[in-house]
Amino acid sequence: MSKQYSVGDVLDVHVEKIVPRGFGLAFAEKLTVLIPLAAPGDELRVVIREIKKRLAFAEIVEVLSPGKDRVAPPCQYFGTCGGCDFQQLAYQAQLDAKVAIIRDSLARIGKIEFANDIPIISSSPLAYRSRVRWQVDRETRNFGYFKRNSHEVVNVEACPKLTPELNAVLASLRNTIDLATVWSDRLEIQAVSGGTGDVSIRSSEGNEPAAEVSWSSGGETYAFTAETFFQANKLLVPQLIDAAIGGAKGGTAFDLYSGVGLFTLPLARAFERVIGVEEHAAAAAFAKQNLENAGLTNAKAVTRSVQSFLADNRTTNVDLVLLDPPRAGTEKGVIAAIAKLKPKAISYVSCDPSILARDLRELLDSGYKIENLTALDLFPQTHHVETVARLTTK
Repeated sequence: MSKQYSVGDVLDVHVEKIVPRGFGLAFAEKLTVLIPLAAPGDELRVVIREIKKRLAFAEIVEVLSPGKDRVAPPCQYFGTCGGCDFQQLAYQAQLDAKVAIIRDSLARIGKIEFANDIPIISSSPLAYRSRVRWQVDRETRNFGYFKRNSHEVVNVEACPKLTPELNAVLASLRNTIDLATVWSDRLEIQAVSGGTGDVSIRSSEGNEPAAEVSWSSGGETYAFTAETFFQANKLLVPQLIDAAIGGAKGGTAFDLYSGVGLFTLPLARAFERVIGVEEHAAAAAFAKQNLENAGLTNAKAVTRSVQSFLADNRTTNVDLVLLDPPRAGTEKGVIAAIAKLKPKAISYVSCDPSILARDLRELLDSGYKIENLTALDLFPQTHHVETVARLTTK
């Protein structure tokens, strides 16, 4: 008789590998078990927290025997704080897991068997993050990040992922914020550092605009604030730009979801005409400012949604479409509109392998082929990974 499982059951399992969303994969009798904070090769005692038919989500009770890649986490808050889920893995094991996650997503979601290598560009595993979002609980006075699987705030004195500048700001704000003046129960503070140690800060209750900061890379200078998106791991910005654009040139290029112009500026050096499209008005304004400061008159920044821009587009003979959508992915119909446009090449920058796999399937069915895939570890100590897919027509 097959075993029946219930929430609260305790099992001893062996972790086979790491799968998408960073879970360790294990098996029991007629049951697949997904376990956060696991390492390949771990022998674990786990407790079932949720069951969906023959799939269970479990939490570690005890590490009976650690896998060879399990290490001591560098942060005292790991396991409680929800900001990281890979600190238990040696850094090379993190990189290997991320490439495996990309391949799994391609095969399972996109039905894409990509036979070529997927190189991954490594980062400094700590002190790399120059953009942050802190939570402050007025009642408990906790200042830090959300607890794992919760909206309870964990009190964090320092974060090993943050740059020294942001850790200094964290310490300063902790000592200077007057919570008696905060109206809501929860305050959110965004902060981003620039290239000279300057920091832009914006709170959910702030009325004054965030200060402008800048970052220089590859001969280009980008201005932005805490209110606009810019890559949190600036150490890999040159490699990201090279992976997305390197060697491309021609007549017309579209830069979709262009933000403050990270790719728009280098594209304008390689193409005769560039159009950057960004819906967020503040980010589009910075893109215009950054283009003007660079003296690039062959590129323009358009403030509108990508979906509406493509619907009204009358430009033909596009050589390259570069798109870098947010984590939620492209709007409905965008991939179909890009395929209908028939650009000679597509460069897709994605921070979610599952959405990338979905969209690549549609592009492959529309007559494109994958030239290469490059992974970049923009988010060490987490399961997140940036992937750049370069496509051309068949």
